[in-house]
Amino acid sequence: MTIRLTTYEHAKDIPDLPGTNVFHSTELFRILEQTPGYRPVLLVASEGNRPIGKLLCVTRRNFRLLGFTSKTYVYGTGEYFCQIQRREKVFDELLTYFTLRYKESSFLLEFRNIEEPLFGYRYFRRNDYFPVRWLRIRNSIHHEQLDKWMSPSRKRQIARGVENGASVEIASSSDTIKAFFAMLKKYYSAKIHRYLPDFRFFASFSEQSSIGGIGKIFVVRYKGKVIGGAVCLFSGDTAYLMFSAGMRKSYPLLYPGVLAVWGAMTYAREHGCNHFEFIEAGLPFRKFSYRDFILRFGGKQLSTRRWFRVKWNWLNRLLIRIYI
Repeated sequence: MTIRLTTYEHAKDIPDLPGTNVFHSTELFRILEQTPGYRPVLLVASEGNRPIGKLLCVTRRNFRLLGFTSKTYVYGTGEYFCQIQRREKVFDELLTYFTLRYKESSFLLEFRNIEEPLFGYRYFRRNDYFPVRWLRIRNSIHHEQLDKWMSPSRKRQIARGVENGASVEIASSSDTIKAFFAMLKKYYSAKIHRYLPDFRFFASFSEQSSIGGIGKIFVVRYKGKVIGGAVCLFSGDTAYLMFSAGMRKSYPLLYPGVLAVWGAMTYAREHGCNHFEFIEAGLPFRKFSYRDFILRFGGKQLSTRRWFRVKWNWLNRLLIRIYI
């Protein structure tokens, strides 16, 4: 039977679809749709009236440097509702359409957080993508002791932070979310390699979380003030850390950044998650301070790849020669 593709550009038009992957969900679509600078599009593959796959594509404008550029990316390779042996074929249809649609309008196309490194390899190559080695860090949190493989120094920091009066809670009010965003914006202003969405992302995230439970915003408080926090998405049995920060220079003895992550991990375990993953573990450079920070929570470093395609053909061909 012929595979038919349908494109949805507005959340109100998306019908009820199967699936549990939050990165290809209507809930995440709604959050991004309400965030300035983002434009989500959902591609749905069907046979007859039956959906057999879907792919959430996210275009983000970047106003840094001169003018602005845009990139379009996908988390993973989609979600499928057909036999395993047919999934790559469906992905081929989605990838081909995705590439034709965005290769001229976006400077960079990217597939990140690939679960199966070899999935769709020949189709990526056929569409002129090139792979770059990337790292993922995943914690197993289903053991009897959550801190089983955590470093001794990290355990001491958590204990001291709590003893000195810091506490972790779930952000529920608009004032708390505003205070969290102000702290996060100040923290990220010096991180030129990290992008922070508009406040409306976090406001919409909190709203969708209260409706569908796709994630939580955690805040660290000290004497009523928000001094740290984290944002987590939940998908299946895994919690994904999207953002985290702490005012470590202002409150060095409270370890707010550490407590934010610890609070998110504790909540995830208590609510049935078996794994906790840090989305941005970075390139496999020998020295990377953020990766050193998250590894002390006891996770395992896993090697994976991201697939890229650059708008300029001459540059894309050069990068293919370098990375293939």
